[in-house]
Amino acid sequence: MTAGAAPPPSVLLSMTEKGFRVTHTYGLSETYGPSTVCVWKPEWDSLPPVTQARLNARQGVRYVGLECVDVVDPKTMQPVPADGTTVGEIVFRGNIVMKGYLKNPKANEEAFANGWYHSGDLAVKHQDGYIEIKDRAKDIIISGGENISSVEVENALYLHPAIFEVSVVARPDERWGESPCAFVTLKPNVDKSDEQRLEKDIITFCKSKLPAYWIPKSVIFGPLPKTATGKIQKHLLRAKAKEMGPVRNSKL
Repeated sequence: MTAGAAPPPSVLLSMTEKGFRVTHTYGLSETYGPSTVCVWKPEWDSLPPVTQARLNARQGVRYVGLECVDVVDPKTMQPVPADGTTVGEIVFRGNIVMKGYLKNPKANEEAFANGWYHSGDLAVKHQDGYIEIKDRAKDIIISGGENISSVEVENALYLHPAIFEVSVVARPDERWGESPCAFVTLKPNVDKSDEQRLEKDIITFCKSKLPAYWIPKSVIFGPLPKTATGKIQKHLLRAKAKEMGPVRNSKL
């Protein structure tokens, strides 16, 4: 079972090739434990492994203990269409959702606006009702007025044969306001002597996988900061990217 952070499809594929059957669940501390589960469908058994991994990387459907979960427009609170493209916020309702944050009425007012617990996770809903997280609201990169999902950029980068771990955050950009910055840990057997060549190779690789404005404008190599449970601490990477200063006259 995997949870805590959205697993890249490439990692799920690698686990499957090693003989593991991974169940993907999703939830927050505020919503107890598994709030959704990506229930494996029998018809997926006949699909190519790459497709299976992509489907299993979705957060799935309501877990049995939860009353309701949906993806809504946070302004109107109306459910988004199940088209796999319209982005909304995941909201929860039920008796496994917390009562509130201790002695913090302002946070509770925001978190429970309109009678739902607001997760801060941005997602789409597919035709089969399965939800799929695209990013945390605070992790969305806004470049030239366009929203970029850091999760989707990371998923593409995980396909690169030299990359062991990656996290993508916004870095100030003189031309676009923000642009993607990739913090990368290389696999142990990779020659790390020429980081400039590796950066160029990674960016070239992304050009075949992503829209032009989604391609990282900077790549930083080294270990990634993590919590005691192994979650990558994106807030520290965002701070580091900000300290690095803006990308100079970035061009697409």
